[in-house]
Amino acid sequence: MELIATQLPGLLLVRVGQDRIDAAGAIQFKDRMRELIAPAQGRVMLDMSQVGFLDSSGLGAVVGVMKLLGPDRKLELAALTANVEKVLRLTRMDSVFVIHPAAPDDLRDAG
Repeated sequence: MELIATQLPGLLLVRVGQDRIDAAGAIQFKDRMRELIAPAQGRVMLDMSQVGFLDSSGLGAVVGVMKLLGPDRKLELAALTANVEKVLRLTRMDSVFVIHPAAPDDLRDAG
């Protein structure tokens, strides 16, 4: 599972470099996210602009990452594709996550 993490002030931005989070990759996604979030502090934002498919296993993995963060840290989602947005809306998970229309665009300066 390709996940690219960028530490910004007060925010860990993780770009999903795959076009799907499904049963085949859900465990790998969750394990890799666990590695990335452990040393980080503050908010975590998941840039899902490349994810065109999210099944129930993938959604479960995203929720699992949210639970790993605990009550004091938030998992935010950004740049959802139409299909992923539909899955979140149908499962009413769009009311659980903070969803941003786009990821921060100042990454060129964060580097």
